[in-house]
Amino acid sequence: MRIAFYGSSLLSSYWNGAATYYRGLLRDLARRGHHITFFEPDAFDRQFHRDMEPPDWAAVQVWPATEMGARSAIAQAAAADVVVKASGVGVFDDLLLEGVMAAARPHAIRIFWDVDAPATLAELRAAGPTHPLRRLLPSLDFVLTYGGGPPVVAAYEEFGARRCVPIYNALDPATHHSVAPEPRFEADLAFLGNRLPDREARVEEFLFHPATLLPRRRFLIGGNGWDSRALPANVVRLGHVYTREHNAFNSTPLAVLNIARDSMAAVGFSPATRVFEAAGAGACLITDAWEGLELFLEPEEEVLVARNGAEVAAQLSALTPARSRAVGAAARARILAQHTYARRGAAVDALLQEEHARRRERSAA
Repeated sequence: MRIAFYGSSLLSSYWNGAATYYRGLLRDLARRGHHITFFEPDAFDRQFHRDMEPPDWAAVQVWPATEMGARSAIAQAAAADVVVKASGVGVFDDLLLEGVMAAARPHAIRIFWDVDAPATLAELRAAGPTHPLRRLLPSLDFVLTYGGGPPVVAAYEEFGARRCVPIYNALDPATHHSVAPEPRFEADLAFLGNRLPDREARVEEFLFHPATLLPRRRFLIGGNGWDSRALPANVVRLGHVYTREHNAFNSTPLAVLNIARDSMAAVGFSPATRVFEAAGAGACLITDAWEGLELFLEPEEEVLVARNGAEVAAQLSALTPARSRAVGAAARARILAQHTYARRGAAVDALLQEEHARRRERSAA
């Protein structure tokens, strides 16, 4: 099928945590015979900070971040068998959503793909029935989300979605895997995440507080937005870490830290992309606690869990290199067996084929 996908960016992970999610899924869908065109705006300096050039498995159209540019991109939805509007494009989101769905051919499959469901649902509740997405939900064939589990499915169905299916983050083992350690990333504990309002307090608790408790240990923080933030003396600021550097970032430290954003921790069932990337590299992951974790990794065997900063410090203090390697190896085996983008792509492909077959049956009747 010809898929027109409107998202934040396929080419750049700069202020764009969904990049590797898009890449893993769309690469697999292309392998299954789908023809993908990804439409992304030239916004937020992402094109200046590209991680990759347009791949051979997807056409990429970068449109000017203007209303005229958005409308030009929207018009091309008419050529697709499947139209996808992702959440969080960052510019002209409502215009894109309404325009793409209106431009789609009558028999095209219409999908809203939510890469931040807790935030989107909070917005829908606050805005009421006039919100563009809420008005359109009953006319869409699917809502796909990269997390949220049963609570998100139930919420979307209450808002009128015909069908909501979680398509979780996963691992592309060809892209994320273990590599030789790199001195730049040597540390006891490393965290990668952009500075966001609904994450900063949790970073303070789960990273900066343990750093003050363990002043002789070395900590790393990578991601955008931390330049102006005062840090404990033993926390090293890395700035933006390109996706090509993620393997070394995950393979080098004694442990890697995952910190969920407020809304995702509250809803649960929302493992970040970083969880799978770190596990794919054989990293020993320490994560904050959230409901549904055991669906992806077994606590204390495949992942270490902490409910607060003191518990992060305790886990780190007790962690030996041998224990780190054992936990990391167990995590990698679990993720490779159950949580790859090949499995996620198969799930999406099955949904598309099922819907396509249903439409053929209706047309033949």
